Amino acid sequence: MLTLEQRRRAIVDQVNQSGPLSVELLAEQFGVSIQTLRSDIRGLTEQGLLLRRHGQVAPFPSRENISFEQREILNIEGKQRIGQAVAAQLEDYQVVFLGTGTTVEQVARGLMEHRGLHVLTNNLHALRYLCLHPDCELTIAGGRVRKRDQDVIGGEALRFFQRYRADVGVVSVGGIGADGALYDYNDDEVLAREALLASCRIRILAVDSTKMGKEATCQVGHITDFDLVICDQPAPGVLQQVIAADRWRVAGTD
Repeated sequence: MLTLEQRRRAIVDQVNQSGPLSVELLAEQFGVSIQTLRSDIRGLTEQGLLLRRHGQVAPFPSRENISFEQREILNIEGKQRIGQAVAAQLEDYQVVFLGTGTTVEQVARGLMEHRGLHVLTNNLHALRYLCLHPDCELTIAGGRVRKRDQDVIGGEALRFFQRYRADVGVVSVGGIGADGALYDYNDDEVLAREALLASCRIRILAVDSTKMGKEATCQVGHITDFDLVICDQPAPGVLQQVIAADRWRVAGTD
C-alpha cells in the first residue's frame, strides 16, 4: 500500500509519462476512490506539479526541459528502437541532417553500418558516436554551445543548416499536443530545427511516447509537416485522426 506522498509522486510520474489522463482512469490505476484522487489532484495542482485541463489531468507546462542525463535514461528502450527504425529508413551515401536531443542520439548510434554518409549536425552527443564511424564524413555547426544539453544552438546553428542541402533530416521535439502541434523549450532550438527542415528533401520526426500530450513554452510546427513520424507506441486516438496511417511508424513492429 502506497503512502499519500508515494501515491502522489507516482501520479505525477504517470501523467508526465503518459500525457493527459482522466481522473476516473487514474483512480482505477491507483485503486482509490474518485474523491480521494480528486483530493490528490487538488494538492498537486496547488504545488504546480499538474494541471487540470479539459476534464483531464495534464502535465504542468514546463519552461525548461529536464537535463540531458535525465532524458537520456527516460524510456531508453523505446528510444533505442526508434533509433534503429530511423536508421533503417536511411540509405548508404546520403547526406543527412541530425538535430538535437537524446532520441536523435540513438539514431546516430544506429548508423554505424551505413556506408558513405555525410552527416551534418549540431548534436554533440551524436557527433561523439559518429566519430567512431569508419566511413562517415562529419560536419558540425559552429556557434554557442549549450553545455547543459551538449549541443549548438543560436544564430550560427540556424545559418549552418541554411547553407547546406540534405537528402534526409531527422529531428525530435520537446512535446506533441493532442492536436498534433509541436512544442519545445526555447526559440533558438526551434529556429535551428526550422532551418534544418527547410533544407532537406525528406523530413523524419523521431519522438518517443513520453512526449505525447506534453506542452512547452514554444509552439511551432505540426506533425503533418513530416513525411514520416517514428515512435515507440501507436499514435494516440486523437492523433490517428490527424496524421495519415502510413506516416506514423511504430518502431520495432516492421
